[in-house]
Amino acid sequence: MVAQRVVAVYPGSFDPITNGHLDLIERGSKIFDELIVAVLRNAEKDPLFTVEERMEMLREAAQHCPNVSVDSFAGLLVDYAVRRQARVILRGTRAVSDFENEMTMALMNRKLDANIETVYMMPSVSYTFLSSRLVREVVRLGGDVRGLVPPLVEARLRAKVA
Repeated sequence: MVAQRVVAVYPGSFDPITNGHLDLIERGSKIFDELIVAVLRNAEKDPLFTVEERMEMLREAAQHCPNVSVDSFAGLLVDYAVRRQARVILRGTRAVSDFENEMTMALMNRKLDANIETVYMMPSVSYTFLSSRLVREVVRLGGDVRGLVPPLVEARLRAKVA
């Protein structure tokens, strides 16, 4: 029996990418044959960075992972996963509060397409508190985000809020 290639999608807004996201991308790239980091195009949100800017930062930050690609999508995640021939959705969970919401989404995704599995990964301990929202808030208030985001993201954050 020949093993199938396992393609996974790691979806999110990534506004901006944090070292927690990058941690999951790096670790996910070691588990799956191909990892697609997919930026959600959500017209209801008011992002700091455009989808194109977020994709560019993701590509630059993950360039050392040869089996990682960056894309964007709108609509249902399971429909996107099917189009990309992905069998896995990769999600990060930092705390129990994250898991409750993630479980609800995973169960709905399973209802929509039972052939796609959701895999959860916990971030490294040093990133369990980290979120894009907190990073944006710290930067807006003049705080230091070194070590929380890749250096290229820090520079773009500073330029964006200046």
